[in-house]
Amino acid sequence: QVQLVESGGGLVQAGDSLRLSCAASGRSFSGYFMAWFRQAPGKEREFVGQITWSLGSTYYADSVKGRFTISRDKARNTVYLQMNSLKPEDTAVYYCAAGIRSSYGYWGRGTQVTVSS
Repeated sequence: QVQLVESGGGLVQAGDSLRLSCAASGRSFSGYFMAWFRQAPGKEREFVGQITWSLGSTYYADSVKGRFTISRDKARNTVYLQMNSLKPEDTAVYYCAAGIRSSYGYWGRGTQVTVSS
């Protein structure tokens, strides 16, 4: 079965950096979009950014553009979210997702990121 497992979350101060990892397994992800979403308490789930597995083309939400970077290591079947200049408003559970044509049928369990002021 397809599994996506996030790791790397934690408690940091504003201005700090974190790198989240998403270990993907269970199938070839060729042709897939891999994405990061986040959900803060009392808020809707929010798109953060995505990457195409094959070519590594990326797209980001305006709220994180210039601060966050998505990458992937195809040999290790791992997607990364590098988060720099973190703000308290970045506090959320971060989820990894995978799907075809941005139809995300596979989801990880999430990892908590907390940014203190």
